[in-house]
Amino acid sequence: MQMLKEAILEKGKAINQDVLLVDSFLNHQVDVKLMQQVGEAFAAYFKDRGITRVITIESSGIAPASFTALAMGLPLVIMKKQTSRIMTGDLLQTTVRSFTKGTSYELTIKREFLVPGEKVLFIDDFLASGEAAFGMLRLAKEAGIEVAGIGIVIEKAFQAGHDRLIGEGIDVYSLARVKSMSENHIEFVD
Repeated sequence: MQMLKEAILEKGKAINQDVLLVDSFLNHQVDVKLMQQVGEAFAAYFKDRGITRVITIESSGIAPASFTALAMGLPLVIMKKQTSRIMTGDLLQTTVRSFTKGTSYELTIKREFLVPGEKVLFIDDFLASGEAAFGMLRLAKEAGIEVAGIGIVIEKAFQAGHDRLIGEGIDVYSLARVKSMSENHIEFVD
């Protein structure tokens, strides 16, 4: 997606070979016109698959997932990284290791929002090692739902996440695939 690649090159910043800062348009400040295009691109790619809801993980996946759900006319479900006193009842949880933060968290969702037999589309901001996606897949399996596909805004193609998910038979569609990065240099997969 050319508009996204241009935003990454103009507003993003490669901190080093592993960390790409895109907080000026994707997660701290959101370019809603760009996210609308992102949502429409995912909706077009995943149309006609019987998808019944879009899911994501808080917080950076919310903007692209919201615009995807809007474009598809579907509800959006947000998996939580932290529980709270009001998050009670029948919960599904799994531990996920965050590549970016170097910490682990409990991915949590109320079972009532993952209805057995449904087909969902998972949207996330980044794909690196695939830990967040595999956490979501564990919860989906436990809930008895089918993951019809995974939409990724920015994929670090030089890391193993994409190949691991493809190896599990998951359709992964990434809008921008980064081939390599170094300080102030970003190269995309053609």
